[in-house]
Amino acid sequence: MSSTSAARLVSRAGNVTGQAGILEGANPVQYTPSNPIALFIIQAGIVIIFCQLLHYPLRLLNQPRVIAEVIGGIILGPSVMMRIPGFKDAIFPTVSIPVFSNVANLGLIIFLFLVALEVDIRLFTHNWRVAVSVGLAGMLLPFGLGFGIAWGLYHQFHNDAGTVPISFGVYGLFIGTALAITAFPVLCRILSELNLLRSNVGVTVLAAGVGNDVVGWILLALCVALVNNNSGLAALWALLCCIGWVLFLVFLVRPAFMWILKRTGSLHNGPTQGMVALTMLLVLFSAWFTGAIGIHPIFGAFLVGLICPHDGGYAIKLTEKIEDLISVLFLPLYFAQSGLSTDLGLLNDGITWAYVIGVIACAFAGKIIGGTLAARANNLLWRESFTIGCLMSCKGLVELIVLNIGLQAKILSQRTFTIFVVMALVTTVATTPLTKALYPPWYQKKVEKWRRGEIDWDGNAVESSSSTQRESIEGLNASQIRRLIVYLRLDSLPSLFTFITLLSPEGANTKTVTPEDVAGAPPNAEAVIKKRPLEVHGLRILELTDRTSSVMQVTEGEEFYSLRDPVVNAFRAFSQLHDVAVSGRVAVATEDSYAETLMNQASDVSSDFALIPWSEYGSVTEDQSVPFATNSSARFTASAHLDFIYKTLQKATSTCNAGIFIDNGFGGVTKPVDRPQLARTVSAMSLRSHRELASLPVTNKSHHIFFPFFGGVDDRIALRIVLQLAKNPHVTASIVHVNWDSVEGGGEHTKSAEADMDITANDLALLSTLRTALPEDLVGRVVFSEVNVTAGTAVAETLTLAQKTVGQTPKNAGDVIVLGRRHPRLGESAAAVAGSQGSPDLEKTVGGIAEQLVTKGVKASILVIQAGGRGLDM
Repeated sequence: MSSTSAARLVSRAGNVTGQAGILEGANPVQYTPSNPIALFIIQAGIVIIFCQLLHYPLRLLNQPRVIAEVIGGIILGPSVMMRIPGFKDAIFPTVSIPVFSNVANLGLIIFLFLVALEVDIRLFTHNWRVAVSVGLAGMLLPFGLGFGIAWGLYHQFHNDAGTVPISFGVYGLFIGTALAITAFPVLCRILSELNLLRSNVGVTVLAAGVGNDVVGWILLALCVALVNNNSGLAALWALLCCIGWVLFLVFLVRPAFMWILKRTGSLHNGPTQGMVALTMLLVLFSAWFTGAIGIHPIFGAFLVGLICPHDGGYAIKLTEKIEDLISVLFLPLYFAQSGLSTDLGLLNDGITWAYVIGVIACAFAGKIIGGTLAARANNLLWRESFTIGCLMSCKGLVELIVLNIGLQAKILSQRTFTIFVVMALVTTVATTPLTKALYPPWYQKKVEKWRRGEIDWDGNAVESSSSTQRESIEGLNASQIRRLIVYLRLDSLPSLFTFITLLSPEGANTKTVTPEDVAGAPPNAEAVIKKRPLEVHGLRILELTDRTSSVMQVTEGEEFYSLRDPVVNAFRAFSQLHDVAVSGRVAVATEDSYAETLMNQASDVSSDFALIPWSEYGSVTEDQSVPFATNSSARFTASAHLDFIYKTLQKATSTCNAGIFIDNGFGGVTKPVDRPQLARTVSAMSLRSHRELASLPVTNKSHHIFFPFFGGVDDRIALRIVLQLAKNPHVTASIVHVNWDSVEGGGEHTKSAEADMDITANDLALLSTLRTALPEDLVGRVVFSEVNVTAGTAVAETLTLAQKTVGQTPKNAGDVIVLGRRHPRLGESAAAVAGSQGSPDLEKTVGGIAEQLVTKGVKASILVIQAGGRGLDM
């Protein structure tokens, strides 16, 4: 064979090894140094799948994602999967680990930058007294306990394989730091999910956590510098260089960085692509510098995150740009790597398990005792103080990062690393259950009312004479909506604005009950009783997700977003223009707690009525990027939205009256229709050439209300609201008393007779009283009538009557059908409507009559009313 032929064969063999595919006989799983990406893709895919599958059940237990990532790594590691013969050599061969580790560590560097972005130093400075005391006590005691147990760990395991000879002082410093640190990012997520961020407990924990986090990283940097440098003098020089780098970043880099952000408009409009590139370059260079001087690269990335501004929401907007790729791909690789280094089989004797228990006990005792006593010294209640101590014991992902640094620096052996990983998992898993047990929602509400002076510590109401007088006077006006809470949605603003205008016409909300109208009212009660307009409180809810940026929105402060949210500001401006007392705020909550958040706000503002608009697109959250993604049929079948409405009505029963408003052209706004399929022959040019004509204002501003009165508590509240809406001169109303004919036949007769018992004297008396006492200006616009129906035809006849009554003036500002939600005479008792099992459907959510009106396509909006709170007694 010639030398040329041999060279060709070598070249071909090299090509097969490096780039050939399975079609040429190459093994796609085999690791090759010239093409490491093939095996890395398989490794990354397995890790991501494992982490996602484990996260789904664990999140039902309110466990953070990091738990699933570490457990997934442990399963893939020597504890479980690597015990299968050939698994390690095929999927995670030793030669492939450097590539896997490099990608994971790059993700870690960027993640530490995100952690620093999440740390808002302003939170520490605004609450520095409690932050210093709780944070210091929460570090000193566990640090001391860690130093103590380090003596036993050092002498028991310091000769294990994989460690370097170090002094006990450095070892004790590392163990003390590992026990003293608190996982600030995981802590933020736990507080967010438990709705504790704005409470005394949440503010205290976050403020202390900021200081704890920064001090912990400083101690860890000191420890790494002492290990990486052979002499104490070299370690001192490394620390001095690090201090100099910090000063350089703060006093030279940050001002120039801020100037560029302002010049490019990135500070308030979000980072441009160029600014993202510049920021990433700063992160990488700072990481390289701290690594070059003998301190871990993650400290450089962390420092750049600290100097990034929070003004204008820049830190949040920057996080949104890069967080998903880090949290979905890079971070699972890093924590899976921790699991791959964790071998539970090394915990194989009694002394090792004794140290496992001892380390866990020190971690819990140090944080809980230190944090509790410091919080109690700041005048918090004992139960609040214990909750703070338990929250400060959370370790989470920051602890795992510290442990991995210790393993890489060979401070920890694989056995001691496994001991501390078990400790980190136990403390993190226990944080949420302990917090829920110590600080449940009922106790939070009790403490809030007690601090406001509404109740004494035993729960008894504390009322002043003035509040009693006001309540008795306002009781005469119970039929009127005086304090309204509105659930603000961008897609429902037109109908909400129109409804508020009708509810509070000019001059109609300035008359109230005078002291002379109330028997026994003191002469000086005029100072307490003031004329006041309708109060409207708007609440806009933003979804709290697993994303870091979402949690940062909450830690930034809901007040920050309440002042800047465009929907809330539009709502404020409209209400002010119509002489309505208004307030608006933004709340950030998980999707499954929207109903609780809304009703808690209704309770806080002592609302008479809660108005909840039905989504135009059948979605709970507001993703306006593609608003036409759902069609009109999905509007009433989406299970998540039905569940939200259902839960809201359930909680409203004990809070206030509530109304579900299903818009159908209310206010004269044309409803969007399903987008037809465009013919393929239509070109993009022809689509752009069409201009939308300007819509003329509605000249006929009239509304007609149709209200079938069946009786029952919901209908009684609905009747009062109809009459209040009818005070607007643009409103006419048809109130139809639906009366039952006697039905013969055993079962039907018995059923009808039992249902008739629910039509109490209160229903008939109220209907008669309001009809005879109708104000003169309403006599011509409100018409009372009566119709006789049978039990089997009531719904059909009501539907027919509604179709004949509304929609007769198609060019007006929109008609409304008002309905009570529950109708005992139709068999829709409170228990029947409110006691459905599983996911509710439309009928069980809004009632049978409203469901029929929606499905039959009646040309009117629908207002479904449910009595709640004091309204149940009417």
